[in-house]
Amino acid sequence: MARPRGRLRPVAAAEEVEELTTLGADGRVLFSTRAARLFGYGLISVVLVLYLSSLGLSGGEIGLLLTLTLVGDTVISLWLTTHADRLGRRRVLLFGSLLMLGAGLVFAWGPPFVLLVAAAIVGVISPSGNEVGPFLAVEQASLSEIVATARRTDVFARYNLTGSLATALGALAGGGGARALELSGMAPVDGYRAVVVGYAAVGIVLAALFTRLSPAVEAPRATDASVATRLGLHRSRSVVLQLAALFSIDAFAGGFVIQSVVAYWFVVRFGASSDVLGAIFFGANVLAGFSALVAAAISRRVGLLRTMVYTHVPSNLLLILVPVMPTLPLAVAVLLARFAISQMDVPARQAYTMALVAPDERSGAAGVTGVARTLGAAISPSLAVPLVAGVTLAGLPFVISGVLKLVYDGLVFLRFRDVPVEGEAPR
Repeated sequence: MARPRGRLRPVAAAEEVEELTTLGADGRVLFSTRAARLFGYGLISVVLVLYLSSLGLSGGEIGLLLTLTLVGDTVISLWLTTHADRLGRRRVLLFGSLLMLGAGLVFAWGPPFVLLVAAAIVGVISPSGNEVGPFLAVEQASLSEIVATARRTDVFARYNLTGSLATALGALAGGGGARALELSGMAPVDGYRAVVVGYAAVGIVLAALFTRLSPAVEAPRATDASVATRLGLHRSRSVVLQLAALFSIDAFAGGFVIQSVVAYWFVVRFGASSDVLGAIFFGANVLAGFSALVAAAISRRVGLLRTMVYTHVPSNLLLILVPVMPTLPLAVAVLLARFAISQMDVPARQAYTMALVAPDERSGAAGVTGVARTLGAAISPSLAVPLVAGVTLAGLPFVISGVLKLVYDGLVFLRFRDVPVEGEAPR
């Protein structure tokens, strides 16, 4: 019987479980590196602004430093990810882990400010709790080599769940650990510094894990050696650049409410302690992680693009409501409700990007769109931190973010609603 047009083939549960449990050694390594890295990002994101403030940096200096971490990451990651398929994906991933280690050590050392700026530009530091550096783009491309097209969204959903749970545990460990050290008699700045040292140690763990990847994760050789590439792209360059431009709008909006900024807002608005912040973001990231699992089921019914948009709109409306909540419990409840649906678009977006390009363009496509997101998010923290610090307009970053994200949803749907996608029937 021919399958109905307008929807994807249903997937048997047994087939899904079998596919996900037979990723092989490389798949297990990539899931492990995702977990280790996001644990580190969650660890530092809760305390980073508090740490920099305790070092004596002003709100403007902190905002500038957060922006520079993302700007520097943009430049380095763009070059690494767009050359990864030729340099070797394993080499790029190993180099990225060393950049993470170096940045963590310099930040733990502390001032002078010029050294922090240098580490922010050259190294890999995540003030948001989200992915930075070349890792995500290269790992997505690597997973695409070992996973069938029909299973890609499912695997990306679990890959994102792994990261969200790891971020949640990292946030809990970072906030709770810093608070425990403070209660034991350690100065707050030294407790925060200990967390930053733990972040640097994650770089060592990553380096060890990446050495275990096999050549199977590398890009296939181009079938036509004469094909000209730029940014690691050829036939899909125009589509990828359009996606990148739209993704940068979403990321610019998201930069107003990165995890470090939201944590700072909870301190300014409600006087929340670091252990409370750790608990808040533990819950938020757990909910976000499980929300990603729903994306695969939704995308099989409505398609990847509609999954990206339809799940994003209510999330953005909830984001706008957070700062108008009068009490800490209500603000936390709305934020958690937002996180419960906030990541449904992520695996769909990743699978959508991979489906639109050729296999030997995947690292480049993921890199260009990922760097566009990083660049888009680079400016907004420097605008958000002074607003939060000023108290009077502390809630404005949430409103700006939510409105801009709604604009992005409309634009991406209008531009790509008629573009055919690998593995999907016409709609």
